[in-house]
Amino acid sequence: MSDIKSAREIAMEKVEKLGEVTEEERLRWKYVPEGEKLAARYLNKNLNLATELGKCDEKVVSYIKEGISEILIRNINLPQSEAIRKNNKKAMDGLKSLKNDKIGIENIFSRIRNIFTHYTEQGEQQRKQSYKQLKAEFSAKVQQAMQQQLGTTAGLNIDIESQPQFQEEWRKLLVQLDSQYINLLKEYKQELSAIV
Repeated sequence: MSDIKSAREIAMEKVEKLGEVTEEERLRWKYVPEGEKLAARYLNKNLNLATELGKCDEKVVSYIKEGISEILIRNINLPQSEAIRKNNKKAMDGLKSLKNDKIGIENIFSRIRNIFTHYTEQGEQQRKQSYKQLKAEFSAKVQQAMQQQLGTTAGLNIDIESQPQFQEEWRKLLVQLDSQYINLLKEYKQELSAIV
């Protein structure tokens, strides 16, 4: 019976196996979240990142930059509205001021801007065309179902776009259309994370 250990004993053994926490880990745990908060303030207000970083102790700046970088990268999204476009620009400007490899970051930003341009131009046309096609297909199905149930569709005027099934199908189609852009954007975000 003495072989049975309490949950506390098991937990303590696991903690001992982890070993001592290094100074670097302590600094990361403390200052990466500080950087994340700073990035949030930067995105929501007019805050100068260079000035704010200048106030920090030099040995923690890299951790704060890491936190800022994570949040700014996370805030680059497909330009579905004017507000998102502005947020993207601000996040990209912030990253440009943080990163040392200006050429590398500009190359990635150039590819990201190409995605955004394609998304707003050709992607918009594709979405409109897909919407019309889905609406026509859905309308034909409803007409056929009404014909089978009632024997006629004369005098019936159904607003296809307000039907929950149509809305659900449209959301699924939008996700499918946007996924190609999102996947490429994810790839570029990973490249941004790797740049120092």
